Amino acid sequence: MAPLQFDSTIVLSLGFLVSCLVVVRSFWSGRKDGLPPSPWALPVIGNLHQLGGGHHHRTLQALARRHGPLFRLRLGSVPAIVVSSASVAEAVLKTQDHVFCSRPPHYTALGTLYGCRDIAFSPYGEPWRQSRRIAVVHLLSVKRVGSFRALRLKEVAGFVQQIRAACSAGEGGGVVNVSELTVSLTNTVISKAAFGNKLGGVEPAMVRDMMKELTDVLVTFAVSDLFPRLRWLDWATGLDARVKKTAAKLDGLLEGSLAEHERSRVDGDGEVRDLMDDLLSILKEGDRGFKLDRIDIKALILDMFIAGVHTTYKTIEWTMAQLLKNPREMAKVQSEVRQVAGGTDGGVLEEELEKMRLLHAAIREALRLTPTLIERETIQDTRLHGYDIPAKTRVLINGWAIARDAESWENAEEFRPERFLGRAIDYSGKDTRFIPFGAGRRGCPGTAFAMRLVELTLANMMYHFDWELPNGQDPGSFEVIETTGLSLGLESALILGVKPCKKAGTILD
Repeated sequence: MAPLQFDSTIVLSLGFLVSCLVVVRSFWSGRKDGLPPSPWALPVIGNLHQLGGGHHHRTLQALARRHGPLFRLRLGSVPAIVVSSASVAEAVLKTQDHVFCSRPPHYTALGTLYGCRDIAFSPYGEPWRQSRRIAVVHLLSVKRVGSFRALRLKEVAGFVQQIRAACSAGEGGGVVNVSELTVSLTNTVISKAAFGNKLGGVEPAMVRDMMKELTDVLVTFAVSDLFPRLRWLDWATGLDARVKKTAAKLDGLLEGSLAEHERSRVDGDGEVRDLMDDLLSILKEGDRGFKLDRIDIKALILDMFIAGVHTTYKTIEWTMAQLLKNPREMAKVQSEVRQVAGGTDGGVLEEELEKMRLLHAAIREALRLTPTLIERETIQDTRLHGYDIPAKTRVLINGWAIARDAESWENAEEFRPERFLGRAIDYSGKDTRFIPFGAGRRGCPGTAFAMRLVELTLANMMYHFDWELPNGQDPGSFEVIETTGLSLGLESALILGVKPCKKAGTILD
């Protein structure tokens, strides 16, 4: 789910403009009867001035230290609460999941995702439930994820060959842009899983460019999201035109692919079935009385890219960055991978991944430290931890703060993969101390699809190569700094030195 992002200049200028044009009564946002505590707010813009600098998860964490693990904000004209502890998150994501299960409307998502007919951005209701069930049962089931095994192995092998070519380019090793290579890998795997080779005449590189354009639009601040009466400003700033242009390009791509898939169903071209083929079968035959239409298909396919590409490559980035910063942990993971896959000349196979407990622990620990800001909206009035929460309140669950809560994690700021060894903490969100993919009704249904590729890619990177920071940089000086975006990644591309490994060593104590 996209975290909120605000451009400080736009927000502050907007506040000044509206304050000059509209006479408003002063608003003192101290404790109000029944409502959670709140920092002081300004007229009109509310608390937006406190979120104008980016890295909102850090700002909200600092506010939570002053106002508690549950506090409220006013984002323009929109009421919001912020959740910063595992105990409050459990009440929101589990105990009262039926109340906190909707999504707030976002102008850019409405304009590009067919009025939010997708899963990620759709409000809670029967259409969303049916679409999510189709995704879980037909597109992202364990059996269907397993059916793409050959595709993953082939593309990861090509990924390894690209890195090997970089090694041979330099004496004693080379330098590679890990971020660029993993973006390319994940785009290719998800594109082929979704479309096969039937892209309606569009080049794969254009698909990647269009999807990047879509994610850039989705994280662009729309004034109307926080000030509905100022909808005209989205038109004046050019955002309206940008959204319409992006939506038209995407729809052209998807219609072309749909037409090609429909022709291939008639011709019987023998190509392996992809996800669009699955959706076309449901379109034709129905599913438990629920009928998809073409818009549903296009919205669901876009979800695969929005969630799948970013989740996958950024998880690989974060894990590699943390391992480079902690070379002793890197050595442990590499030694384990090379022992488990020691008899495989071609690299790591998927059936070997289950035995790599240190690799799994390192990935989980990297995800624990990865900033997440999960956004929901209440569908009715409720009570939460003794406070009144009105319907249509925006809910920000600060995974960054929860992961760094000393009450939940010992040495919370440190990268310690061993904390996950021997503990039944998975990606499902049942343990609300660890919610990288959300939890409850709105938990990510594509976790298994993404993590299978993440694990296979990282295992092969550990098996085939030795990694280091470029130019002899000391790991202690390497800063792992996040940026903002649809899912938060590294501020700068991950450029690393690489050498072919000797595939030797034992697991360190």
